Amino acid sequence: MEVPPSHDVTGLLQAWGQGDEEALQKLVPLVYEQLRAAARRYMVRERQGHTLQTTALIHETYLRLVDIRQVKWQDRVHFMAICSQLMRRILIDFARSRR
Repeated sequence: MEVPPSHDVTGLLQAWGQGDEEALQKLVPLVYEQLRAAARRYMVRERQGHTLQTTALIHETYLRLVDIRQVKWQDRVHFMAICSQLMRRILIDFARSRR
């Protein structure tokens, strides 16, 4: 997995934070594999036969990301931390809805 230079990601995050929706479209392919790895780590901890799959967790995270408007993105690490929090919340919300 080749990781793009962090300044590319940071620049796209900053542009997106300033309202450039096209920047998000360019950003996602650059960080998709990292998001997939993070989602896999979360899904390994879930019960066997969980109906939510890794790809669905990434897509749900994306849907929540596009609704975020108040974040002043700093860099790739900040972005991944926010995505990790969103993934945890999605799994918690999913578990709550199933009980």
